[in-house]
Parts: sequence; structure tokens; C-alpha cells
Amino acid sequence: MNIPNIITVGRVILVPVVFWLLITGQTQVAFIVFIIAGISDAVDGYLAKTFGWQTELGAYLDPLADKLLIVSIFLALGVDGKLPLWLVVAVVSRDILIVIAVILSWLLDHPVRIKPLIVSKANTVAQIVLAATVLADEGFGLGLGWTRFVLVWLTGALTVASLAAYLHSWLRHMSDESPEAGG
Repeated sequence: MNIPNIITVGRVILVPVVFWLLITGQTQVAFIVFIIAGISDAVDGYLAKTFGWQTELGAYLDPLADKLLIVSIFLALGVDGKLPLWLVVAVVSRDILIVIAVILSWLLDHPVRIKPLIVSKANTVAQIVLAATVLADEGFGLGLGWTRFVLVWLTGALTVASLAAYLHSWLRHMSDESPEAGG
């Protein structure tokens, strides 16, 4: 364990805190904790790269912490009617399907290397911006209805496009005989 990994574990610990804050209607505090989590993500990444503190644990834990936070926020906001349920189902289903594909490739002794795709990075940005926008709007009454509407549809489109791109890449990998094929 090093400092970046400890910071990342702290972000994982914030996941149930943010979820609890949201389901108890404390949206302003949830927004602030979300911002703190975002800052901690930047800090642990900076420290890991600057001081060479990158670890295999951090390579898995950091994106997992980010994904857990976003999914928990989407679930809480969806259950509360602040995000459309179709979007919540799409976001969560995409992540579950990707994990299933990775596990299946391992079980079939044809492991896939995870490489973030450009559309996936755009999807992650859209999810973060949408979550921050909804939290800020709900917590501080900013009147961002139109912005939220656009972000919901953009995030939905990017979620579907990202899943399609990963599925295409995975199918190509699984149809290749060599275990070192791209992922």
C-alpha cells in the first residue's frame, strides 16, 4: 500500500457515504463529497505518476472506485426519479456486460486486455458531468432542466456506443486464435 492506493481506498469508502447522503435527501452534502472524491482521484493519479508510485493494485482499484461511485450515484438518483430509469439500467447493464465478457474470456482461457476506448472515455466524462450536474441542480436549485435533458441523452447515446465498441472488440478478440489478441 502506498499513498495513492490509500487515497483510492478512501474514495471507495466514500461510495456508501454518498449513496446514504442521496437516499436521505442530503444532496448538497452528496455533491460536496462527490467533488472531494473527484479531487482525490486527481491527486492519487498525480502522485502515482509523478513519484512512480503506480502499482498493479492501483491499476485495478482506481477505476473500480470511480465506477462504484458513479454507479451508486446513478442508482440513487434513478430510484429517486432524478434520472430516467432507462438510463440507469443502460449504464449499469453496460458495466455488468463488460465484466461478464472479461470473466468469460478468462474462463475460456482467452483473456482479454482491457484498453479504454475513446468512446468509453467520452462516456465516462459524460457520466461524471451528468452526475455532477444533477447533484448540483438538485442540491442548489440551479434550474438546469434543459442541460440535464441534453446530458441524459448524450450519456445514453455514449453508453450504447461504448457498449457496442467494446462488444465489437471483444468478439474480434474471442474469434482470434491467439491469446495475445487485442482487447
